[in-house]
Amino acid sequence: MTGMFDLTGRVAVVTGASRGIGEAIATAYAQQGAKVVVSSRKLEGCAAVAEAINAAGGEAVAIACHIGDMDALNGLFAQVEQRFGRLDVLVNNAATNPYYGHILDTDLGAFQKTVDVNIRGYFFASVLAGRMMRAGGRGSIINVASVNAVRPGPMQGIYSITKGAVLNMTKSFARECGPEGIRCNAILPGLIRTKFAGALLADEKQLKHYVGDNPLRRVGEPQDLAGAAVFLASDASSYVTGEFLVVDGGFLI
Repeated sequence: MTGMFDLTGRVAVVTGASRGIGEAIATAYAQQGAKVVVSSRKLEGCAAVAEAINAAGGEAVAIACHIGDMDALNGLFAQVEQRFGRLDVLVNNAATNPYYGHILDTDLGAFQKTVDVNIRGYFFASVLAGRMMRAGGRGSIINVASVNAVRPGPMQGIYSITKGAVLNMTKSFARECGPEGIRCNAILPGLIRTKFAGALLADEKQLKHYVGDNPLRRVGEPQDLAGAAVFLASDASSYVTGEFLVVDGGFLI
């Protein structure tokens, strides 16, 4: 495989890759030649995705990791180091949104869980990955944020707040890690048809509003994010860092 989007020989870790957006990105990376680490909380789901990639002629391994657990996070990157000895791409995709309701009714448990995964998890995954990338002289960190980061979604207060933090995190890593050859960018998906978005998809009023306010008049599919993720991982984006790539069907226009 040749061309500016070629990922042959590169090692990529994709979190939250047992289904949805993460699965689509992991599959696309393997199709472009990358060695993919498929990671999420439950090994069974990761293994199924990795097996499908391998059966299609790609190369993937499954490693379970809850990014809200620092021991598990350290273990993930230790295994990547031991198995591959390098890391070229990290996709921070694993996220949580345990509370769908009015912001004034947010409880401490839901708040803390969302912060631990969506901010702390992304941050320390980037730190651990960045240290490996620094040793290799290059790398790409891709944060999957959300359009909610710039246009907070109704009934999604703390989730929107954490995704806003991810944008500033992206710029901070881009600025400080650029001299190390490490780029950091974010993808901002709109509403995507996944299990993760189940509460919003089940809210007929909100769904009708989203589709009606979307120039393409549809909900996105996980595969709609794959091309953006390949671009940001590849040499096609070698002079792009600290940027936000919106993939939302025009919702934010």
